[in-house]
Amino acid sequence: MFEKLKKILSNREIVLKIIFTFAILFAFKVGTYIPIPLVSTTSIRQVIAGNDFLTVLNAFSGGGLSNFSILALGISPYITSSIVVQMLQLLIPKLKEWSEQGEVGKQKTNRVTRYVTIGLAMVQALVLIFGLGSKPENVLVDSLIQYKNLYWLFYVYMAIVVTAGSCLTMWLADLITRHGVGNGSSMIISAGIVSSIPAMFTALNAQYLGDKLSGLNVFLYILVILLYIGMILAVVFFEGAVRKIPVQYANRQASQGSDIPVKLNSANVIPVIFASTLLSIPLTIVGVMGLSPTSSTGAFWVNEIFSSSKPIGCILYIVLIVFFSFFYSFMTVDPDKISDNLDKQGAFIPGYRPGEDTKVQLSRMLFRITLIGAAYLVFVALVPIIVTAAFGFTSSAITVGGTSLIIVVGVAIETFRQIETASETKDYKGFLD
Repeated sequence: MFEKLKKILSNREIVLKIIFTFAILFAFKVGTYIPIPLVSTTSIRQVIAGNDFLTVLNAFSGGGLSNFSILALGISPYITSSIVVQMLQLLIPKLKEWSEQGEVGKQKTNRVTRYVTIGLAMVQALVLIFGLGSKPENVLVDSLIQYKNLYWLFYVYMAIVVTAGSCLTMWLADLITRHGVGNGSSMIISAGIVSSIPAMFTALNAQYLGDKLSGLNVFLYILVILLYIGMILAVVFFEGAVRKIPVQYANRQASQGSDIPVKLNSANVIPVIFASTLLSIPLTIVGVMGLSPTSSTGAFWVNEIFSSSKPIGCILYIVLIVFFSFFYSFMTVDPDKISDNLDKQGAFIPGYRPGEDTKVQLSRMLFRITLIGAAYLVFVALVPIIVTAAFGFTSSAITVGGTSLIIVVGVAIETFRQIETASETKDYKGFLD
């Protein structure tokens, strides 16, 4: 491990890329402290603190939402549009054609993704601001409350600023991807999540230490920390787990076979994001309208059905995670396409004939692998809910496990692999020269 780090740090080009990446992340973090003109940041923090979904979105934006900064939405519109465009490839032949055209098609797809990002960011910003603006005192500074006829103009202006901030974040992510290390979008999301960890430990200290210091609370504090470390180790193991499907080539000897590596969690964190997003939409609408489950029957049932901490909502949450796990896994790992490629290369899975038998076997293998991966995602997604109920956490900032942990660990693993590969490629190039 230390030898690998030494090799990486001795490579000047890689070190400069790492420094550049941190510089861009620092610029992004500075941007999260630049508030939108006309906004009352104090009131916004109070509203966000009372909404679990907005709290999670705030963590993803690196605190930009709680400050209601120009980067309030962060990179989330770009991530959402990327997923939408990927899914549309199944429905729109032109997008499917572009995905098979190599670098040229990739550039066309990226251009469409950026246009979708701008539109989606504007819609999200308008919904968020007009929703919160149903009570102007939640959004506007005191000096503007008197201009009732101009509220809509203030809100549209704020939405334009937030949309421009999303475009800026998308540009910063592209800079990291092209000139830094790792995937820019993933790095910005991870940086936002990591920056919220100190707040989690501050809330944890307030829960068990300080004025509440006692033997039992110290024990519970240590137990929560151990659970957090255990979740990190578990996520690292499962994110790196791979099922190797053996492949034999007709023109090679039996000992010269190969294999097809399939990740246990090939869908990554997307099923959890999709499930939580779908459940959060009704809750967010109710929240920004100022309705409370205790005062409104409609809000009560929306909370019962769509809140993952309630029995009905929890069951719906699990069903959606499992559904999207299978949907996205079979979309990214296409058994028919793999079978056709093996047939063209004169390869086959030992014990199965090329063609239909191979497709059926690959589908069965992928089904079993995805079933385990979906169970893993459900477990990780439910851990924060179970731990919060078991330990009676009163702060939504305290979470153990969950979507954030999968994202951070996955990005860390992939980024380190990319850096390691780049350092080895540099060594080979020097040897060949």
